[in-house]
Amino acid sequence: ETAIPICAKDISDDLMKEFAFLSGGRGKDKAWIITLPDNARFNEVPEEIVSKVLTYLTSVPSQHESDTKFILILDRRLDTWTSVKMTLQKIAASFPGNLHLVMVLRPTGFFQRTFTDIGFRFSQEDFLLKLPVVMLSSVSDLLTYIDEQQLTPEFGGTLEYCHSEWVIFRTAIESFALTVKEIAQMLQSFGTELAETELPDDMYSIERILSLRTEKYYQLKEDITAVTKEGNLLLSSFEEPDAGECSQDQHCERPGDWETVNRLLGQLREMETAFDGFWEKHQLKMEQYLQLWKFEQSFQEVKNAIEFLMGQQAELPDTGDSVPQVKQRLKDLGHFDGMAQDLIGKAQVVILHGHQLAANHHYALNLICQQCNELRHHSDVLSDEIKRKQMRLQKTLDLHTRLQQALQCCDEGAYLLANQQMDKCQSKEGAQKALQDIERFLESSSAYLNYDPQALHYDFESVLTSELKCQIQSVQVKLENVRSMFENRQACFKKLLDKHVRPVQLVAPRPENPPRSKSPLFSPKHVTHSSSSHCIPFLFQIEVMHDYQEKRNSLQSFISDSDDNLDILKGHVINELIETERVYVEELFTVLTGYRAEMDNPAMLILMPPILRNRKDVLFGNMPEIYDFHNKIFLHSLESCLGAPERVGFCFLDRRQDFQMYEKYCQNKPRSESLWRQCSESTFFQECQRKLEHKLGLDSYLLKPVQRLTKYQLLLKELLKYSTSCDGVQELQEALVAMLDLLKSVNDSMHQISITGYD
Repeated sequence: ETAIPICAKDISDDLMKEFAFLSGGRGKDKAWIITLPDNARFNEVPEEIVSKVLTYLTSVPSQHESDTKFILILDRRLDTWTSVKMTLQKIAASFPGNLHLVMVLRPTGFFQRTFTDIGFRFSQEDFLLKLPVVMLSSVSDLLTYIDEQQLTPEFGGTLEYCHSEWVIFRTAIESFALTVKEIAQMLQSFGTELAETELPDDMYSIERILSLRTEKYYQLKEDITAVTKEGNLLLSSFEEPDAGECSQDQHCERPGDWETVNRLLGQLREMETAFDGFWEKHQLKMEQYLQLWKFEQSFQEVKNAIEFLMGQQAELPDTGDSVPQVKQRLKDLGHFDGMAQDLIGKAQVVILHGHQLAANHHYALNLICQQCNELRHHSDVLSDEIKRKQMRLQKTLDLHTRLQQALQCCDEGAYLLANQQMDKCQSKEGAQKALQDIERFLESSSAYLNYDPQALHYDFESVLTSELKCQIQSVQVKLENVRSMFENRQACFKKLLDKHVRPVQLVAPRPENPPRSKSPLFSPKHVTHSSSSHCIPFLFQIEVMHDYQEKRNSLQSFISDSDDNLDILKGHVINELIETERVYVEELFTVLTGYRAEMDNPAMLILMPPILRNRKDVLFGNMPEIYDFHNKIFLHSLESCLGAPERVGFCFLDRRQDFQMYEKYCQNKPRSESLWRQCSESTFFQECQRKLEHKLGLDSYLLKPVQRLTKYQLLLKELLKYSTSCDGVQELQEALVAMLDLLKSVNDSMHQISITGYD
């Protein structure tokens, strides 16, 4: 039990009995004086309590110095020898410290003094074995051993001592020490909590924890302030020892109460300073942790967004097959670039935030710098990739523009040659003027007509695709044909000027042999067919075709003195077949999207006549089927014949069954015409025509499929004329027969549906 530290609070009642006290006085050898005043009831105090009180009294000075010695003054002047003997026995049995000397003020009564002398003489050996005992007769004898300044007034000394105050102060000091210890434990516990608590991974919880910890920190600071105030108040109750007032010969020793409190206050200040430093570091780390969490959230959001845009960007094409397509893709890419630049701006803000954190010596400096570099890299890759695609698309657009300009030049050249009045060119002046027109055109168009294909391939090598290479080859073939046509025309005119020969009289060609059965649908005499007839009320301007044929025959007769010209004319017919096929497909597409699709547009429904609703299949027939066939199949088949003209016949023969779909279209035409006449003046058709910027109405475009069917047999006849000794002539002849049979079949079917009233 004595191993457990005893506090004044625990034995305050026993201390207040004052059967022993520590006055603060010290002997000449600096041993601490414990006084046992004259107390008639001392022997009634249990030995356990005596032991506790003595243990506590000896522990007080032992807290400040080691090897502490004690002097015991036993005042038994009013007592008996028996009591003295019992007291000495108790002390010998239970004194816990280093007992240097026991001074006994023996009983002053005559008989008791005699008994004491005799008893002590007989018992001295027993006591001396255990205690160094000195028997004193009077207080004056005590002064020979101890200075009067170290003795209390009852022993003739001058040392002031109040036992009740001493107990109160000891209780206060020990309570203060315990409070300081508890504060230290609270700080330690709080520090452990800060160090070991795992932080959550959401910003709200982190901010809440930081707020709660800050609140707890300020609460602890208030506790420290209160305890410090208590300690200062306690310290002011003691007189600070002044070494200057004591001479070297005097002993100004005290029990050390002032030093104890002052030492505890010093410890409290050190704890507060250390705690403030620890909290400052922890708060900084928490704030930096929160900053890092916010930074990483922003980093992850921007990174994911950039990666998403990178995925979208990868799907954006960097080439195109036509000027409108490339322009649209450039526009789309520009819009995409705007979104990318906004995102890159956000990335720059995150990077700037990271640099600010790094400049403030953030603990995660390396991670922040790494993520800033990663964001910068992703932003640069996205920006560079968009710029690369923009450059490729712009270069592709430049190439398409050049090709378009070259094709336009070819068309203008062909138009010039076709519109030269050959009858006026038979004279010398007419030939000279025509030759000058040709030379002026060639001079103004030399940049396009004489371009170098190799230079074009070299300039645009980085953007060339297989489709673009085919387009370049197609344009090159067309340019070569036009150049050959100009060279032949120039040679003819020069020959006229050199020889001054009589001009050749141009004669219109004889009409072709009529088909096996003159049909009402495709015969020129039905151009003004009566509306009361059961045949369809629309016919085609075959006269235009014949005029076109006459011009071509005139041109042929004019340049037929060279065998190479046949190949040129054949190539020109093939080019015209393909070019007009492309125009035909484009026209069908505009009709289907600009008229037919608009019939399903809710915004246009209010403009549509009631009779027209849900009747697009009547108005347009199977035009979508015809468009799909030509757009997806037949046009590509014809384009493959650019370098192999002998395959043209095969194209028509391989697809002869597909052309039967025109029979269905023609059979529906009377119903379509009837519906058109009922609503041709409607606002719906006018608005559609305005949006498409068409000069002609829908009825002209509904006529296109039948016109195209008649155009095929005319072009095949032209091609057959220039292919007398070439491969594929037999197939061309069969193709012509097949197309003529198709025309007859269509007319027969029209006759058949016009017959009514018979099985």
